[in-house]
Amino acid sequence: MPTLPREDPHPSPAQPHTSRRMAESFGVDAHRYDQARPGYPDALVTRIIGGSPGTDVLDVGTGTGIAARQFQAAGCVTLGVEPDARMADFARARGLDVEVASFEAWRPAGRTFDTVIAAQSWHWVDPVAGAVKAAEVLRPGGRLAIFGHVYEPPAEVAEPFAAAYRRAAPDSPLNGQPARRPLDFYQAAYARIADQLRETGRFDDPEQWRFDWERSYTRDQWLALLPTTGGLTRLRPDQRAGILDAVGGAIDSVGGHFTMHYTTLAVTAPRVGTS
Repeated sequence: MPTLPREDPHPSPAQPHTSRRMAESFGVDAHRYDQARPGYPDALVTRIIGGSPGTDVLDVGTGTGIAARQFQAAGCVTLGVEPDARMADFARARGLDVEVASFEAWRPAGRTFDTVIAAQSWHWVDPVAGAVKAAEVLRPGGRLAIFGHVYEPPAEVAEPFAAAYRRAAPDSPLNGQPARRPLDFYQAAYARIADQLRETGRFDDPEQWRFDWERSYTRDQWLALLPTTGGLTRLRPDQRAGILDAVGGAIDSVGGHFTMHYTTLAVTAPRVGTS
């Protein structure tokens, strides 16, 4: 991903699940978020459903329902849990059932599910409490699937972004990171999630999946996505404008468009036990 405080599973220095203001900042423009953020590979959705005992899905941190709508379209019945009421309202307006709460505070009221998913959202959940709760609401053989995108723009775009971000927010603790990070960094983060699931003793041995794909972005498309990321949602409008101007100029210099090489990583494991 671009080096900014967005969906890194393990950003430094703070644990992201403690940063509630940032976690609940994405609803500032829910419509833009829903339009600009990419969906998930169909092969991933199919594989998760195929490894689950049924079609009842709980979506943790559902946001505007990007992943939930994909599972719904594949024949699942979905329930979302979302801490931001603005995002929840947007998802409801598109036909999804959503309850407003953080996952840790959410009350299942005896309900259980065949699958619990967390699409680009698990880093906002306490990893230990979240894993235990997921196991508690899963039916026998039910599957937990945690997944998200890794995407690093080309250096010609990433480096001007990093420089502009440093200028716009010089005191941000999120500065000082390299303009681009290797895929190994993110794979190691998902491996740590797998280790955390093992340590609970409530899941069978986790599997790690990888899906590679590409998407082309025009200047306007990328500048629509950037303000939906955690590094920019809490900046002032003038700060965002300066960053977007710099990135727009960088994209213009490479012909007005670029190809993003995406990798979608997943950690998934069935709940142990038969009852």
